[in-house]
Amino acid sequence: MQRIAIYDMDRTITVRGTYAAFLTHMALSLAPWRLIFMPLAGFVMLGYVLRLVDRGRAKELNQALLIGRRVNRERIRPAVEAYADKVIARNIRAGALAQIAQDRASGCRLVIASASFRLYVEPIAKRLGFDDVIATDHFSQGVDYIRARIAGENCYDVAKLRMIEAWMSREGIARAYAHVRAYSDHVTDAPLLGFADEGYAANPHRALASLAAEEGWPVLHW
Repeated sequence: MQRIAIYDMDRTITVRGTYAAFLTHMALSLAPWRLIFMPLAGFVMLGYVLRLVDRGRAKELNQALLIGRRVNRERIRPAVEAYADKVIARNIRAGALAQIAQDRASGCRLVIASASFRLYVEPIAKRLGFDDVIATDHFSQGVDYIRARIAGENCYDVAKLRMIEAWMSREGIARAYAHVRAYSDHVTDAPLLGFADEGYAANPHRALASLAAEEGWPVLHW
């Protein structure tokens, strides 16, 4: 029986969300003049709230505004690594670190499953000692430049569960022979928490706290 512990990242492991801060950090590091587009990025998010654009398209548009439509991977790598260092230093929950250490000690394979971009989730996961990352990929994943386009699905809501199941299939992990723990702060991860043998509402917002009470998922406060 393989033991797997799957963690959402933003506001589960971290105290605050990471995506907007990542875009701001990259603009400041690479091309500060792009900060003039911040109001436009705000309008893009308003469009998402009003359901004029979907979440994935909003990510693509804001990346194009604040980082660029196409940027060299090696050129931006130092800024990405610096952002990962910043997250580790200032934005990690102590309780999450303790739970990660406990799951590691119990023999779990540690996985981050995040809607954030693999581009910066991977260096954060590496610093935290995770074994695997399931995240939103760029269309140009694996080549020498980054495009402001998402490859496949945005790793969010039921799409996250589909991506986890696809990862398990690629890794040769049969669901019947795996014991899965899952941790998330947000109700959009209800499909994942329901899929898990042990689903935990970690630092839940109100909607997830209410659903956790209905489903019998333990609530953790890190």
